Amino acid sequence: MENVLVAGATGTTGKKIVHLLNASQYFKPFALVRKKEQLEQFKKDGIEAILGDLENDVSQATKGMDKVIFAAGSGGKKVVEVDQEGAKKVVDASKKHQIKKVVMLSSMGADKPEKAEDLQEYLKAKHNADEYLRKSNLTYTIVRPGSLTNNKGTGSIALSESLNRQGSISRDDVAQTLVRALHDDAAINKTIEILEGNTLIGKALDKVSK
Repeated sequence: MENVLVAGATGTTGKKIVHLLNASQYFKPFALVRKKEQLEQFKKDGIEAILGDLENDVSQATKGMDKVIFAAGSGGKKVVEVDQEGAKKVVDASKKHQIKKVVMLSSMGADKPEKAEDLQEYLKAKHNADEYLRKSNLTYTIVRPGSLTNNKGTGSIALSESLNRQGSISRDDVAQTLVRALHDDAAINKTIEILEGNTLIGKALDKVSK
């Protein structure tokens, strides 16, 4: 069983990721949290948590980990400090501790932030974080979903390196995709876009993994 650090574990999507990992036979989640009281929330559910603030030093957070999911977001409040620089800190820590794979939650539009009508600052931060990971020599998968909804997941998605269209996807299905992308053979060093669709998540990932 592999140890997986989840940055952004207290967020809406992050919580879903942690619980999926906790139910997995392959992975053991470690939730990265900012506050001491959040440690207790996870421990009540039998999930281990690590104290660390993405705006400060997180260089030891990846110690003892095998893989990392970065799903943190500032909700538009501190996009440079958290979405960009926080991501870079986690990448640096992952290099330091020789993490086997980093799965990054990005966003559709992060490839060309300058073309976005809104959220330009957010998409630029995501773009910079993605590029930093790409150049890190770590094994990675970058996942760029469309607009996130709280609809119930279907377990099926549309996935491509470039979908060439806008759309939405449930947080459930995003979380499932991120967890599936942790596997060693899934979408190695690929950047993928995902939306609602009709292909089972595992099959969709298999297609870009070959």
